Amino acid sequence: MAALTLRRKLAILSDAAKYDASCASSGTEKRNSAGTGGIGSTEGSGICHSYAPDGRCISLLKILLTNFCVYDCIYCVNRSSSNVQRARFSVEEVVKLTLDFYKRNYIEGLFLSSGIIRSPDYTMEELVRVARSLREDHHFAGYIHLKVIPNAAPQLLAEAGRWADRLSTNIEMPTDIGLETLAPEKKPSEIRTAMANVRGKLDEAAPDKKAKAAKPKFAPAGQSTQMIVGADAADDGAILHRAAGLYSGYKLRRVYYSAFSPIPDSSSRLPLRPPPLMREHRLYQADWLIRFYGFDVPEIVSGGENGHLDLAIDPKLAWALKARQRFPVDVNRADKEMLLRVPGLGTRSVERILSTRRHHRLRLADVAAIAGTVDKVRPFIEAADWTPGSLTDDARLRARLTPEPEQLSLF
Repeated sequence: MAALTLRRKLAILSDAAKYDASCASSGTEKRNSAGTGGIGSTEGSGICHSYAPDGRCISLLKILLTNFCVYDCIYCVNRSSSNVQRARFSVEEVVKLTLDFYKRNYIEGLFLSSGIIRSPDYTMEELVRVARSLREDHHFAGYIHLKVIPNAAPQLLAEAGRWADRLSTNIEMPTDIGLETLAPEKKPSEIRTAMANVRGKLDEAAPDKKAKAAKPKFAPAGQSTQMIVGADAADDGAILHRAAGLYSGYKLRRVYYSAFSPIPDSSSRLPLRPPPLMREHRLYQADWLIRFYGFDVPEIVSGGENGHLDLAIDPKLAWALKARQRFPVDVNRADKEMLLRVPGLGTRSVERILSTRRHHRLRLADVAAIAGTVDKVRPFIEAADWTPGSLTDDARLRARLTPEPEQLSLF
């Protein structure tokens, strides 16, 4: 077989990495190489080829070390029985690509994963060598995200966390049964053990105000995971229950949801079509409600039907429409927990309401100024000069809040 050029390897292995969504660069420490003779920095937050909250576009070099793999996971395009073209980077090639792209201002960091070659230990060691070379040999201070290989030695995970900003161990499927069915060579217990090892190291590295010496840093941006949505029969309730358990059990920074994408020469056990992308979007919205709005999973799922979220409206509004007995909420008297449940009010809006109402009673116009819009909020609140009356219980309220889309004219 003819040797592949570096450009061709990059084309193959960047395309092979596109199925992994867990590549946020948010949450790490501030670090700058200025004055050190090194290269790179980490600032702000964001997701590969997306936008940070401050409006900046964040880019990571997102590649696999190799798409060779000894496992034959049914849902994976890089499974051992797949007929895709294979390629493999050397450690030196990944380091060179990262530095070259960074110097050209194409990227702000590296997201590196890999198929499993030879053994979990060998593969993890190769990933660690890349990160160690960037940090030690080239004083690279940019963002590095490494994928954890389950069943790799704990010592390798400890070293990975020394060099990387974030580690991620993919849970793969929402349920153990789904994983055992579609990826029988992967063991749920091994994945959870790897996540627990990372959490243990994160706990050890947590700052201690009483300690005289600073503890060695370990993956300052924490750990994340990814679940594939729609490859098995798990409903949204099962997915969110698993996510909630992962957040509480392993202190994850993020759970990523990746809609299943049909692959060539796939098994008859896989669906022929991908799930609606809106399902993935609604899961992210529901995830936000769990993490920042105080909702529990049964409440969120109750807004939909048969264990699935309502695809037509966001899960917070869906819940509110089915829990109308809890509304309207008085913005001048309600506690923070209840204000966070009002459709149209975000966390920042609620904080502003709480601080502003200390000085004067809020009118509807005040709420509109704080929230940016009042259309979705109006049916669910009371203010000094406003009460929704029968609007809250109006049978046509859902239709009013979700108007039919219309085609806009360019002229």
